[in-house]
Amino acid sequence: MKRYMIISLLAIGLTMNVKAMYSQNDSLIPKERINDDYKKIPSSELTPAVVEEILKEYPTSKLGAAYRNSRGVFKLIMVLKSGTRRTVYIDPYGNWITKKTK
Repeated sequence: MKRYMIISLLAIGLTMNVKAMYSQNDSLIPKERINDDYKKIPSSELTPAVVEEILKEYPTSKLGAAYRNSRGVFKLIMVLKSGTRRTVYIDPYGNWITKKTK
């Protein structure tokens, strides 16, 4: 009888633990990844603070594409001198934003 009770308590504990792990993983996905509503814009729509930060951080790179979302955050595709592409995010005031990846 004792064994059955211990086994049933372990089974309940394991199921609750697995359920908790799945609910925690859902909260780790950034909302920006879910609502990726960036629209392509011409480079002339970048704010002066953004242009200044790009020139400071990536002086030898070229701007491949520029996107902006509904909150004003810019997503920039930078083409580095080596030919590789890097996606960076910056707010309209020139502050760099780091995105979490999976």
